[in-house]
Amino acid sequence: MNLLLLNVLLALAWAALMGQFDVPTLVFGFILGYFALWLTARQIGPNYFRKMPLALLFLGFYLRELVLANLRVARIVLSRDPKKHLRPAIVAVPLSLRTRSAAVFLANMLTLTPGTLSVDISNDLRTLFLHTLFLESPEVIRREVKEGYERRIKELFET
Repeated sequence: MNLLLLNVLLALAWAALMGQFDVPTLVFGFILGYFALWLTARQIGPNYFRKMPLALLFLGFYLRELVLANLRVARIVLSRDPKKHLRPAIVAVPLSLRTRSAAVFLANMLTLTPGTLSVDISNDLRTLFLHTLFLESPEVIRREVKEGYERRIKELFET
């Protein structure tokens, strides 16, 4: 895909997110898209066509997880005794990501999901500390992060 077309699509996406399709919003979206492309120019190279389907699959996965997490939190909040269902805890999740950008992306995606909050990433990028409201067991949380989020992010950032 032509980078100019991608930049225009980013501007349109920005305008859609802002809910305003006026000239200032589109211009700002174009400038923001330009800087985003500039920052990721190294990543857009020949792997672009292989990574785009992976990015779309990740987006679908993340939206599904986001909806399920919202429903779970809403169900608990609307229950008669919400505190009965909460089991807050901080879990150390070992990471196999090699780049800081991939680890930060993972932490941000988890933080944006209701019921979880990334607390810290170790300096060596080997451990993510994750706060959860619903601890079944630490192993379940680790497995969900590693097999769900981390595997997909690793494919996007490190292949």
